[in-house]
Amino acid sequence: MCRFFYLQYLGFTIFAAMKIGIFFGGQSREREVSFAGGRTVFDNLDKNLFEVVPIFVDSLGNFILLDWQHIYKGTIRDFYPPSKFDYKSKHPFQIYVESLDFNESSVEEVIGSVGMKIQPEDFKSLFEFAFLALHGPQGEDGAIQGLLEWYQIPYSGSGLLPSSIGINKIVQKRFFQDSQELHPKHSIIDKVNWDKADRKELFKKISQEIGTDIVVKAPHQGSSIGVSILKNAEFSQFEIAVEKALFRERFFLDKYKSLSEEEKVRTINAIADIRTGIGFPLKIDDKIIIHPEELFEYLNSSPESELLLESLISEDSILVESFIDGEEFSCIVIEDENSKPIALPPTQILKPSDIYDYRAKYLPGISRKITPIDLPVKQIRAIRKACEKLYTNLNCDVYARLDGFISEKGIYLNDPNTTSGMLPSSFFFHQAAEIGLNPSQFLTYIIRTSLRSRLKTGKLPIHYYKLLQNLDEKIAKFNREVQKKEKVAVIMGGFSSERHISVESGRNIYEKLSSSKEHLPSPLFLTGNLENHQLYEIPINIMLKDNADDIRDKILNFKLHPILDEIKSECKAITDKYTGNLISQPIKIDYDELASKFDSVFIALHGRPGEDGTVQKDLAKRNVPYNGSQPESSEITINKFQTNEILKDNGFHVAEHQFVLKSDWQKDQEDFILSIEKDFEYPFIAKPADDGCSSAVTKIRDRSMLNAYSRLIFRDSDTLDQKECEVLGISVKEEFPAKEGFVIETLITMGDADHFLEITGGLLTHHDQNGNTIIEMFEPSEALATGDVLSLEEKFLAGEGQNITPARFDRNPELNKSISDKVKEVLKQVAITLDIQGYARIDAFVKIYKPDKVKVFIIEINSLPGMTPATCIFHQSAINKYTPLAFISEILKYGKDRSKKLSS
Repeated sequence: MCRFFYLQYLGFTIFAAMKIGIFFGGQSREREVSFAGGRTVFDNLDKNLFEVVPIFVDSLGNFILLDWQHIYKGTIRDFYPPSKFDYKSKHPFQIYVESLDFNESSVEEVIGSVGMKIQPEDFKSLFEFAFLALHGPQGEDGAIQGLLEWYQIPYSGSGLLPSSIGINKIVQKRFFQDSQELHPKHSIIDKVNWDKADRKELFKKISQEIGTDIVVKAPHQGSSIGVSILKNAEFSQFEIAVEKALFRERFFLDKYKSLSEEEKVRTINAIADIRTGIGFPLKIDDKIIIHPEELFEYLNSSPESELLLESLISEDSILVESFIDGEEFSCIVIEDENSKPIALPPTQILKPSDIYDYRAKYLPGISRKITPIDLPVKQIRAIRKACEKLYTNLNCDVYARLDGFISEKGIYLNDPNTTSGMLPSSFFFHQAAEIGLNPSQFLTYIIRTSLRSRLKTGKLPIHYYKLLQNLDEKIAKFNREVQKKEKVAVIMGGFSSERHISVESGRNIYEKLSSSKEHLPSPLFLTGNLENHQLYEIPINIMLKDNADDIRDKILNFKLHPILDEIKSECKAITDKYTGNLISQPIKIDYDELASKFDSVFIALHGRPGEDGTVQKDLAKRNVPYNGSQPESSEITINKFQTNEILKDNGFHVAEHQFVLKSDWQKDQEDFILSIEKDFEYPFIAKPADDGCSSAVTKIRDRSMLNAYSRLIFRDSDTLDQKECEVLGISVKEEFPAKEGFVIETLITMGDADHFLEITGGLLTHHDQNGNTIIEMFEPSEALATGDVLSLEEKFLAGEGQNITPARFDRNPELNKSISDKVKEVLKQVAITLDIQGYARIDAFVKIYKPDKVKVFIIEINSLPGMTPATCIFHQSAINKYTPLAFISEILKYGKDRSKKLSS
């Protein structure tokens, strides 16, 4: 470090990348969001400017220099603690490290299996700047900020004072009373008093003071944990809400004991989920239970009819406030070069219910974000002004997220967040895109502005100044070199039932490439229909809209909101510093224009068109390099029935299968059902033949389900029938395609095997020196479904699925490797048989017979697998030492090499 400054003083310009330590994970109930957000930052930091150092904070408070491969697991529990240290789980439970028995293994041993334990005094030798992606207590409350200040390390975001206020909703109430005209009435309930008081009298008093439309909150958690909204509240509802905010649960044994073992496991997994359940460790009376398996045994043997389960990570008090009837919004406030706060365009939140809970906030498609909020410009200006004022009054630095409501009475601001969620779909990136900053550029802005903010504190001013000066020189240098990069069109969207996942994949590809040294991506959106589809090059803010339907509507009905011109003008100095030439509205583009403008294409589409070879044919005609298999192979693998037939003819194990037609169903529904029942026993699997990997895949248990499934998939309208949905246990808002036929498959079960699991195996292809294609197989992942089949969310959304990579074929390491090699060889032969190129994901069931006899039943092949941040293929490629960016680059390289080979 001394040599670094000495050379600077001598006048040398040094372009060494600044080392950024990303702090993520943590001890709070929002640790999974923090983990996914840390991965987003890790991937999106500009590789020209920064070198990334992942610092995982575990739930015991240990700082771990994490082996980077683990960042690409779906959840923390997928890798930490490693399953080999979990000696208690006899059922499919996944645990956090606090559930381990450390009499059997040491903390250091567990940490050493995923990285290296470090101490705060080690920080300076590892990184120059700390990017904080932590949430909740010990992350947003000033604790980590104070630690970093002690060790004189600059960090992102606000300092100690605004952080400590921002985490404490009770302190905020006192602050708002002094600084805001409008604030909801509120009451505070101490836990000790709640347990001793006459609860009905307490509820009566609160109802008289603040009404019966109320919000009950856990005051020290994130903005969506332990929150309940009650309308016309009754005492019983109120009591449940308070207990929820105290992270306690009344448990009824009679109902539990009537469940099947599988349902009991699901119930306990729901309790273990710290986002929506009370989590572990917990106590029942005076007994402390640290592991789900212990709870499973305790509940099975308990003679009681009712128990009180209480988390050891609880609250001392509860906040109750009056419900505000108005439009809910969230607004990111940033600073310009002169530290003047600028509110970005506020986002309106349209929720499926009154409460904006964890799932509604973080899972795409459950709620909708409308930016700017759908209000007159005058009211939007008022919201922005109020947010800027509160930002100043709280003494915030760099950025903050301010939540609130606007009603007939005016504007209520009620939840300042000094660390915003950093998932790709978060407000943080959503609103920055409206002024033209992509995620990589916005993160650079945050780091630079944070350095400037730390400089104002007067602590180590020369050190901070030099870091800032060096960063400014690098930003200017690499902005000048942007035209030297390879131009990549990323095609996303479409009109299949998996179009929303396609957008998630496309955004992820775009964001990874945006941070690279070699690539310059542009987002393209595909819309239309099978007979006639169109392509549009779209600006960043449209790409980051909620889902494919929102993006399509913005393209087809484009209109620039007047407030955006105002905000862009205020932010011009910021955007000029971090961006190049940007398009500001959608531009229709045909394949000839695409070929002349871009060097290569990444197809991030799912279903038709995309996985069926349609787009590939148009690109191949113009010799434009693209990812994935060629049209002929894609036409086969999109069709599950045809794929099964080919694989069966070539000696592979597949389920017994049959393709049934709408025309037969229309002729005679009763005969249609009877003909299926003649060949297949319940339960069996029904699925579309030519759609994505999870869309409308259903386990059919009886005739009523088969009738309901047939009526839905053969319907002539766009809407789903409520009654049929109830029979199938799905929402009327679920994506369920209408088709002319569907596939019936026998249900593959364990049978007489000794071990049985569902796996998904990824692959990557390369060209050897002679131009021949060689296949690199990845270690398969073991997929654990919470329901009958793996859902879209479990496959593709961070924090949802339970995926273990590599798969657990056997506890014996040698046998495990032997079985894995056999499985990979089968998957490789499938890829060769179907001429799969580029990359792919193959799903299968594996039956294992002692000692290592293996039967692999192929479920399906995805020639353009999902590429969302949490998808298994990134976990698998990481084991083979590919970062997601390196993996994507290899996919593009294969396409370019193939294109050269074909053209010559």
